[in-house]
Amino acid sequence: MTTERKSLSLIEQFPLKGVHPAAAVTGSLVLVAIAFLARLGALPWLPDGYQFVTFFPAVILTSFLFGARLGALAAVLSGILAWYFFIPPVDSFVVDAGTAVGLGFYTITVVIDIALVHWMQAANAALTRERELSAQLAETRKLLFRELQHRVSNNLQVVAGLLSLQKRRVADPVARGALDEASRRLGVIGRISRQLYDPAGQGSDLCAFFETLADDVIDASGRADITCDVVCASELTVTPERAVPLALIVAEALANAIEHGFATKPGQIELVVGHHIDDIYAIEVRDDGGGLPDGFDSAAQDSLGLRIATTLAKQIGGHFTLTGGKTTVARLEVPMA
Repeated sequence: MTTERKSLSLIEQFPLKGVHPAAAVTGSLVLVAIAFLARLGALPWLPDGYQFVTFFPAVILTSFLFGARLGALAAVLSGILAWYFFIPPVDSFVVDAGTAVGLGFYTITVVIDIALVHWMQAANAALTRERELSAQLAETRKLLFRELQHRVSNNLQVVAGLLSLQKRRVADPVARGALDEASRRLGVIGRISRQLYDPAGQGSDLCAFFETLADDVIDASGRADITCDVVCASELTVTPERAVPLALIVAEALANAIEHGFATKPGQIELVVGHHIDDIYAIEVRDDGGGLPDGFDSAAQDSLGLRIATTLAKQIGGHFTLTGGKTTVARLEVPMA
């Protein structure tokens, strides 16, 4: 909490809440008594015309601590004490022109002081209520957002399950494969949708995002013999707008490595995020499964997954390539700024 926020919190405690009325009245009388004794002690040093000088702080402090009503009480008592003991002729309530002017100025001054303190505290109270209401609304928004994300994720999982059920009624192997791919993609999106968006709109840590994504893709494949190491060269965040296309592209690359590189054997995949040039970053999914031959040309392929990855990469201003050989590398170059 900042110093400014601490100061505001302290000011918002006044006038004091929960103080017994008798204690508040006693405190007000004590402040007036202190002011009276201070004025009495200052008699030898103060010239004429300063009869109220020590009573003003008592009135202001009483108003600040206990509210406008007790501030008014302190003002009245202070005026009476100053009038009787310090305004000539002393020890009397004689009113002449000078006394009337002095009491008039005193009255105007304390009324202004009490009003200013009261308006300041009323404004602080209103701000406090607004802040509490804003905090409640923000918390409600977060809860509704989480519930929405939860429902979206569940709906996607249901759709993926329906596609899997529909696949059982299809005899054509090509159609079955298409339904299987669609079901897998929807399932992956459903699994990661809870972390795709931040209700505050601030984005997610890219490395943690990819770690969760890799775990979800491997889990969805049903392969317990495949692992994925995620390495990030620097701390990066992914904005909500770029999270879905990035997730789909990387998920396609991971699924391709599992399906073609390690179809019949266990293996390890590397997901590396490194700085390329300027604000361009390279995201590579590497596997040594040898699933693609040397000289493999991704541009000449008619794979739906490759077309999806290439199209999504263009939508976010990036470039996707897939190269074969001893190490198969799916590389996405994309601006992160």
